[in-house]
Amino acid sequence: MKNPDAGWRDNADAPNDVVLKVVPARYPWRMAGAAFALFIITGVVQSIATNPRWEWGVFAQWFFDPAILNGLGKTLLLTLLGTLFGSILGTGLALARLARSWLLNALAWSYIWLFRSLPLLLVLIILYNFAYLYDSLSLGVPFTSITFFTHATTDLLDQFSVAVLGLSLVQAAYTAEIIRGGIVGVDQGQHEAAAALGLPPYRRTFRIILPQALRAILPTGFNEVISLAKGTSIVYVLSMPELFYTVQVIYNRTQQVIPLLMVASVWYLCITTVLSVLQHFVENYFARGVVRQRRPARLTLFRRSATLKESSDVRSA
Repeated sequence: MKNPDAGWRDNADAPNDVVLKVVPARYPWRMAGAAFALFIITGVVQSIATNPRWEWGVFAQWFFDPAILNGLGKTLLLTLLGTLFGSILGTGLALARLARSWLLNALAWSYIWLFRSLPLLLVLIILYNFAYLYDSLSLGVPFTSITFFTHATTDLLDQFSVAVLGLSLVQAAYTAEIIRGGIVGVDQGQHEAAAALGLPPYRRTFRIILPQALRAILPTGFNEVISLAKGTSIVYVLSMPELFYTVQVIYNRTQQVIPLLMVASVWYLCITTVLSVLQHFVENYFARGVVRQRRPARLTLFRRSATLKESSDVRSA
């Protein structure tokens, strides 16, 4: 005979005349925190929505203006090119830092040390005035008269070229350290297993080591991309019409400072949001095959709660 004090595994094992009462768990501090957060959010929304000095009508007027959209396009293009060239150069620097050649290692370390030490603003100004130092840029054999290529510096380094070059050079230094840290973080046994397969070094790196290191590289790498998207605003010193410079030109003419700054702010928020969503999907893609306890989506939790409630109602009836 079943012991009545032992309980039942679930409601299906209970007699028909017994109804189990489900008591929800109480979280008073969680409710207090939610109430405080709701109070703060409500106060901020009320302040922004009811203060006429924000001039939301002016904001709506300029948000999709062609000049603003053109500046936004320049910002996105600078972000894309800076990320692309910075990642390519940064990967090469990271591999050079891990190379057994002391000369390659020293060269890569010096580059990273230099461009992590200099502010981006200073790098852009130096590159923009590079023609003062060198009238022309040439490629040839050092200490000989053999020259393969030569061109006037002023024709090569215009505003856009200087912006892309400066962003890429600085971004590469930080990207190199992120990639190096991801590679070093891979278990040493993976390196030994790859070597035991008899693969050449470049195939070991790009087919076995780097794919595993990407799981550690991607979160920090995307943070750098987001920082780069916001850092493009510094190229305003070159008088290049990206998003922030365009907003500056307009509010200097119209004296509508706050609404136009809000235009730039919302567009930067949109860029960051898109990059964050992209980061989520890319991280999930490269995390395939990794055993991890993932939290169910909120919609899944809601469906489970509704199903349990319906089951409880049916049994009570």
